[in-house]
Amino acid sequence: MKVAVIMGSKSDYPKLEDGIQLLEKFGIEVVARALSAHRTPNQLMNFIKEIENDTDVIIAAAGKAAHLPGVIASHTLIPVVGLPIKSSTLDGLDSLLSIVQMPPGIPVATVTIDSGINAALMASQIMSIKYQEIKDSLIIYRKEMEEKVLEADKNLK
Repeated sequence: MKVAVIMGSKSDYPKLEDGIQLLEKFGIEVVARALSAHRTPNQLMNFIKEIENDTDVIIAAAGKAAHLPGVIASHTLIPVVGLPIKSSTLDGLDSLLSIVQMPPGIPVATVTIDSGINAALMASQIMSIKYQEIKDSLIIYRKEMEEKVLEADKNLK
């Protein structure tokens, strides 16, 4: 059970950290790299080839033009979850639109801007089809969320 987390820049890591911790809590191995679709394309392609046979899902985080998830998806059949990162220019809308507007035939699942947790949960849900232990962890996670909301509701009264 393995997820590769690829970010366009090391500065994206804080947006991914909580999601990486959640994946590890679920018992999923995580390998994280900072590789750019534009500045390190050869290293990116080499990394994708390296992980092709032992990785279940790729989380690709990128800001601004945000080509990274689509470039990765065009070079592998591993499911790619795109995580748009908020940029200083257009508040992440540029990143979101760059990732979500993929051409037919090269899909990228896309989650909320800056939500490493949602990216990790989407990757986990994809993997839960194959791994029962991840499905069990997701069931527990959702039950814990429910309990927190109900506790907060109870404390309002």
